[in-house]
Amino acid sequence: MSLLTDATARSGENLRVTRSRRNVAWTGIGAIIVIVVLAAFPYYIASGTLVIMVQALYILTLASMWNLLAGYAGLVSVGQQAFFGLGAYFVLIPAMHGLSPFASLPIAAIGAAAAAFPLWWLVSRLRTGYFAIATWVMASAIALLIEQFQSIGGGTGMPLPAFTGWNPAVLTAYTYWAALAVAVLAMGAMYVLLRSRIGLVLTAIRDDETAARSSGVKIGVARMLVFVVAAAGCGAAGGVLAIDQLQVVPTTYGGVFSVQWTAIMAFAAIIGGLGTIEGPILGTIVYTVLQQTLQSHNQWYLIILGLVGIVVAIFARKGLWGLLDERYNIRLFPVGYYLWADGERRRWRWNPSLLPVPGRNRGKPGTER
Repeated sequence: MSLLTDATARSGENLRVTRSRRNVAWTGIGAIIVIVVLAAFPYYIASGTLVIMVQALYILTLASMWNLLAGYAGLVSVGQQAFFGLGAYFVLIPAMHGLSPFASLPIAAIGAAAAAFPLWWLVSRLRTGYFAIATWVMASAIALLIEQFQSIGGGTGMPLPAFTGWNPAVLTAYTYWAALAVAVLAMGAMYVLLRSRIGLVLTAIRDDETAARSSGVKIGVARMLVFVVAAAGCGAAGGVLAIDQLQVVPTTYGGVFSVQWTAIMAFAAIIGGLGTIEGPILGTIVYTVLQQTLQSHNQWYLIILGLVGIVVAIFARKGLWGLLDERYNIRLFPVGYYLWADGERRRWRWNPSLLPVPGRNRGKPGTER
């Protein structure tokens, strides 16, 4: 049953479901200008700043993919470092056979996505905390498996062999452009996905999985697609990390399979605001500023990060971007859906949990301001 039929049957009104009608033309033009300006950074920004920007860009990619999982599909994963690490190794292995690491980035994305299919079969029936723990165990098992192969460095890792003799400034610039391309493609794919019919399906699943299933929504297919797309994005980001660090180390602190990467992407997504495309961007900026400001203070760095996370979780449940959106009604990349009654001009955001139930929510059916 479609959302329109369901809403009409329950409310007795003639309602239409439409995508957000906000004009995104100016947003698109602004995004293109920002991308062009960012692409020109290597020509007038010092190499040290570019290194920080590279880190911010692959963290932005990771945060956006985690937001796609948790903020839109309701899948809280603590094992995305599995695909991050696999992406790094899918860059290392071709480089050992003479292929440019930059040319291997598509292989990293495709390889991580291919690995996500059988792994999804293992965790697809789990929810909430069970899903989170299972993904963590899955990532740990993959890391232990990779460590058994001495030909790719075993537990100590291996340096990336392809850049001997490169000018460091040129290599930093190329790495920055690769990180920028990965971030733009990942966020663009996420935006297109959420603006499609899948976006409406994901919204329905996140808000009320039982109601979505009873309406005929193919929950398993939608969640599998999101899981695979998020794996591809994390794999590409892992490939960028391998190029940036010029080595691939599996499980030590800062290694490609370290759970710290999932903690970082979750922090950036939650601080910025889950369920929005803009949230991870703002969250990444906040995380990068805090890291660069506090990293010399040893334990205080982690303590302050934790305090910031607690404060935002308590006083800004929708994240920092959620506060801006509520106060100023700002949405640069609108992907929401709205219900319209006959003759109605004011937009109402779709929320399946507000559909009328006897004795409950007697306001406008299925909508919220």
